[in-house]
Amino acid sequence: ESFRKGSGYESADAPFSDAIGLSKIGARYIEVPPGKSSCPFHVHHVEEEMFFILDGKGSYRFGEATFEVVPGDVLGAPCGGPEFAHKLTNTGDSTLKYLAISTRSATDVCEYPDSGKFGVGTHLGELAFRFIGRPEDSCDYWDGEPDAQE
Repeated sequence: ESFRKGSGYESADAPFSDAIGLSKIGARYIEVPPGKSSCPFHVHHVEEEMFFILDGKGSYRFGEATFEVVPGDVLGAPCGGPEFAHKLTNTGDSTLKYLAISTRSATDVCEYPDSGKFGVGTHLGELAFRFIGRPEDSCDYWDGEPDAQE
């Protein structure tokens, strides 16, 4: 699975957890070209992630800090609030290669602190529901419900 978005995002991903029989752990091999990231700065509220750097070098933005990463480094991304938001960027001149391992949950909420967005998704095999929005897009719990209007 390859993708490119704008000038900052590009990667080739090869998910392999299903192929080796894993249902509660997600695993994928990822390659990111120089100067790119595979995804925006984000944090999961349910799923945890871990990254094993195999080749290349990069920077790992984690909360308020940024760390340089090299082959052999292992990075953690616990679930939680913005203090655990993370983004891995290739700062080298060769392809950054790493393994991304995560817990798999039926439902997750993801926040994107730089853009003020959030995402909600549920998976039961195929993606069953996905919504990306901003808090100002919210409506009242009772909005539009029959017999709930005053």
